[in-house]
Amino acid sequence: MASSCLLLLPNPTPFPSSPPPSSSSAALSVPRALPAASPTRRRGAGRRPSLRSVVGKRGLATRSSLDDVSVLDRPPWQSDPVAPLKLKLLSAVSGLNRGLAASEEDIQKAEAAAKEVEDAGGLVDLSADLEKLQGRWKLIYSSAFSSRTLGGSRPGPPIGRLLPITLGQVFQRIDVLSKDFDNIVDLELGAPWPIPPVEVTATLAHKFELIGSAKIKITFEKTTVKTTGNLSQLPPFEIPRLPDALRPPATGSGEFEVTYFDSDMRITRGDRAELRVFVIA
Repeated sequence: MASSCLLLLPNPTPFPSSPPPSSSSAALSVPRALPAASPTRRRGAGRRPSLRSVVGKRGLATRSSLDDVSVLDRPPWQSDPVAPLKLKLLSAVSGLNRGLAASEEDIQKAEAAAKEVEDAGGLVDLSADLEKLQGRWKLIYSSAFSSRTLGGSRPGPPIGRLLPITLGQVFQRIDVLSKDFDNIVDLELGAPWPIPPVEVTATLAHKFELIGSAKIKITFEKTTVKTTGNLSQLPPFEIPRLPDALRPPATGSGEFEVTYFDSDMRITRGDRAELRVFVIA
């Protein structure tokens, strides 16, 4: 080091103008220590670290006395074991156009992913958490739509890109106080050229009742159609209901079981083995 090298050199002769060294001082003056550098502000100090900067490869974080970073014992998604399974299910059904574009392999993948969520979530008891059904739910997948008909596993008009009916968004609106259960469907009805397609929203109104810890029965009441788009100024109209003697047996009511649900996802199994996945809208 520099101080060691100085001890090997002869005592330099001071310049005439320099004051003579004190007899009590050392022959060689020890270089003064440089003043401690003022601590520089670390990049990003004072800001709350992002999850990416806090969580390491092992999913753990440590406390730093300099930055005062809070300790995360585990990432947020590890506190809910169902969360990664829900993401897996969403990934399995994404890009399937609610099931209309699903192949047999896609249906099997969605079924397996939904089963993992159901098993991890455990048994559903709607009698204790019925209020969680309240709200507007968006359908993101139905295994029955792979049949390419509007009725799913039931008979219904065909839908598809080259056919006169195109299916849009599908919602369920549930009111636990009034027991209203409405299926809301956006449709585009084809028309001869040069007439543009007609956009409508059909609301199939039902009443529901809980007939088990996780089973729901719905009873059909009426269908209301409202034009949207360029014809949105037209008033809604109600489609006449067929007499009970002329209606198919399955038209007026149906049953399904809620196999998983929380504040943002719901999975149901229909009476014809139809798997449906909803997210809160």
